[in-house]
Amino acid sequence: MKEGRVSFDPAVLVLEDGTRYSGRAYGARGRTLGEVVFATGMTGYQETLTDPSYAGQIVVMTAPHIGNTGVNDEDTESSRIWVSGFVVRDPSRVVSNFRATGSLDDQLVTEAVVGISGIDTRAVTRRLRDAGSMRGGVFSGADAALDADAQLEIVRAAGQMAGQNLSSQVSTVDGYVVAATTASIGRLAVLDLGVKTSTINYLAERGFDVHVMPQSVSITELLAIDPVAVFYSNGPGDPAASDGHVSLLQEVLKKGLPFFGICFGNQLLGRALGYGTYKLPFGHRGINQPVVDVATGRTEITSHNHGFAVDAPIGVISDSPAGFGRVEVSHVNLNDNVVEGLNALDIPAFSVQYHPEAAAGPHDANYLFDRFRDLVLKSKDSK
Repeated sequence: MKEGRVSFDPAVLVLEDGTRYSGRAYGARGRTLGEVVFATGMTGYQETLTDPSYAGQIVVMTAPHIGNTGVNDEDTESSRIWVSGFVVRDPSRVVSNFRATGSLDDQLVTEAVVGISGIDTRAVTRRLRDAGSMRGGVFSGADAALDADAQLEIVRAAGQMAGQNLSSQVSTVDGYVVAATTASIGRLAVLDLGVKTSTINYLAERGFDVHVMPQSVSITELLAIDPVAVFYSNGPGDPAASDGHVSLLQEVLKKGLPFFGICFGNQLLGRALGYGTYKLPFGHRGINQPVVDVATGRTEITSHNHGFAVDAPIGVISDSPAGFGRVEVSHVNLNDNVVEGLNALDIPAFSVQYHPEAAAGPHDANYLFDRFRDLVLKSKDSK
């Protein structure tokens, strides 16, 4: 067992509506700003922290005890922690897990992530459920002593998530290849909009030689690897601010290449097909979202992290406004009837809004990687 830190330094979480929550400093000291959102997972906090989709967000964990299993080198989903800030109720004082290589608090300090503990995260969650996700700031160290009005002014001066294109901040600068771990079925072009390690591993296990490409790649550069298919990853930001990625995807669809998109990739497929997107009041985040597969009627418990959604008609087959044929909404959220998946009927393309690659689970939707493999093999056989 490893001992964690115990902090008595003051800290405060300030929301843009003026609501304040006083607690103790957790992780690095200082000031951080971002969109305050809540995540409902009771496990997998290390996956949440290292998921690039959380860039620009201060994450409130609804589970009360965080840090019990510490951190390790196996459960990271990227090369660093991406959350702007971290809010917990009771950080573990003791790290107890045979895989742990350190404490979560130490890792937050090392990576300069400002957090707060010792506040009623239930109250914060209820506030966000009532008022919606909003800008906020965590202030500790010298910044905790700032005047309350000054802290609120700093929060309200921060940028909104709507309208932000964050792909360039999280995408790889240089492309790289992860070889298939079973018999290869061809090269897969993965547009890195904030891709997770688990996604790459699951694709490699399905026989793809995974070519991870920067978000700035051109259609010429993408086609130069002669891909059998294209994949758009998860990622942060507003899909309405990603016109370049939409145009690139439309070129891919015109070429008839099979396509699969996850999360942000689902929103961009929606836009490429001609549908709009909109911001959800407080988004879907956590690992317990019930989603129904419209074709089978099967309900899956799924992992989510998105604040935007596709505006497409549910329960009917519609014509793609962008001219790509018939489209159906394949999956629907049972909590609020939000579109959770798209399936193009006249071209080989589909997507889901949630995370079938969630390493911490649930794994109900992992079959989607097999469905993608089958789609690619069917497309190859038809040529």
